[in-house]
Amino acid sequence: MWNQVYNPFGNATLSTLAAALPVVTLLGLIASNKVKAHIAAVIALIIANLVAIYLFTMPAGMSVRASILGAVTGFFPIGWIVLNVIFLYRLTVEKGVFQTLQQTIGGVTEDRRLQLLLIAFSFGAFFEGASGFGTPVAVTGAILIGLGFSPLAASGLSLIANTAPVAYGALGTPIQGLSSVTGIDPFLLGAMVGRQLPFFSLLVPFWVVWAFAGWRGMMGVWPAILVTGVSFAVPQFLISNFINPWIVDIGASLVSMACLIGFLKVWQPKELWLSPALRSKDTSAEGRPPPPPPGPKPSQTEVWRSMMPWIIVCIILLIWGTDLFKLAVNKWAIWNYPIPDLHNQINKVAPVAARPTPEGAVFSFTWLSYTGSGMLIAAIISGTLLGFSPFGLAKEYAKTIKVCAYSLITISAMLAIGTLTRLSGIDATLGLAFAGTGVLYPFFGTLLGWLGVALTGSDTASNVLFGNLQKITSEQLGLSPILMSAANSSGGVMGKMIDAQSIVVASTATNWFGHEGTILRFVFWHSIVLACLVGGFVMLQAYVAPFSYMVVTP
Repeated sequence: MWNQVYNPFGNATLSTLAAALPVVTLLGLIASNKVKAHIAAVIALIIANLVAIYLFTMPAGMSVRASILGAVTGFFPIGWIVLNVIFLYRLTVEKGVFQTLQQTIGGVTEDRRLQLLLIAFSFGAFFEGASGFGTPVAVTGAILIGLGFSPLAASGLSLIANTAPVAYGALGTPIQGLSSVTGIDPFLLGAMVGRQLPFFSLLVPFWVVWAFAGWRGMMGVWPAILVTGVSFAVPQFLISNFINPWIVDIGASLVSMACLIGFLKVWQPKELWLSPALRSKDTSAEGRPPPPPPGPKPSQTEVWRSMMPWIIVCIILLIWGTDLFKLAVNKWAIWNYPIPDLHNQINKVAPVAARPTPEGAVFSFTWLSYTGSGMLIAAIISGTLLGFSPFGLAKEYAKTIKVCAYSLITISAMLAIGTLTRLSGIDATLGLAFAGTGVLYPFFGTLLGWLGVALTGSDTASNVLFGNLQKITSEQLGLSPILMSAANSSGGVMGKMIDAQSIVVASTATNWFGHEGTILRFVFWHSIVLACLVGGFVMLQAYVAPFSYMVVTP
């Protein structure tokens, strides 16, 4: 057995700086735009191993095994989802139906600001609720590229828009993960998150359009933005507090899309923005000329044919996301492999855990219930209906693997870093630094959730990583554990736009390989400011009436 060490230098500041080395290296290399993302991730992984072994005293064998476990976990299930989403996308492009879908969605409005609302925010939220794990950014980024947006605009704005729904993504998986480590009822946690995020669900649509069009451009379409935000935020609150946390995103996104499309039938802005270029002095060179004039309006048959693959995806992923389906198939389609000399060989100790608690290290290969497997089945069915032969599907899949190779390496390396830092106690050291902020803990505890998602690429992983620490610390400080556990998830959503995994998905979906640093620089300050706003709001809920009356009680 090896006990985690959280302060190897006997000095909290030095230990925290040492723990920050891997993530600082990763973000620094990516932001420099001089090192490819997959190389940066591998370098950061090497540094994480050196820090774990030589500074945090983790046995070398455990460190290597943890890295391998994380790399495999990076591919299954996350890389597996990305690979099959891109596969489906390429099939629809090859048969021309994706272009029809773009034309159909673009036909709702020609204004680029309104297209962002409909596609990046509302449509993306639906895919976040149905599958999560990079799917919404991949789909919306590809659609925006086809409508003539620049790669930076399509990537960056899709990432910013994909924040408000993340806490309830993949049919409430982050809430379930948070409940599993805190022991708090998921309905209470979902309700508390539903009393935090709706304010930002109202803000984010304004923020996305402002980031694209500036203040003047945003004010030109403020009625539509307000309709989009309110029609998402209100159902988000109602469903999370009075129904369940599993269908929040799906319900809210459908209401938002319906309300926006209905509103645009009776209202249009005085000035149409037809140029897709990102209007920023730092990125104007990335703009593209307007797309060519649209061809003949697609027939109803063509429209339904273009929507057919995504309808199939939604149906299959809704089935795949249910506990009933997972329990049924996992009875036989599962392979659990406890990692030798790692599983239950590491103890979490005080102050992270009340008593020595073994860390599990099991690779659970639930091959059929993976969301990526559902996506692959949807792609095969859709490709067959679109006219692909079995050989044609195999040939296109091989091309997809080639296109996604570097992205898959990056994702696997990122998850290897996340798994290693969790098992070595490096993440806990960073968490304890936040926990030492006393009365300011509601603010910094929220930023801890943001850091967790930035590190792991997943709100679920961040909740599992820091959820129990949030509960323990809040109880020690006399704060509501429901409030701070929920804040971990709510703050985490703002870290989604800067994690390397999401950025790689965005660059892959928009065919903008090698520009991950540019995307990171564009979204970074948006992420920081929004996370701080969430932290400030949680501070109000912790201490200031009437906001404190919003805190859920058991």
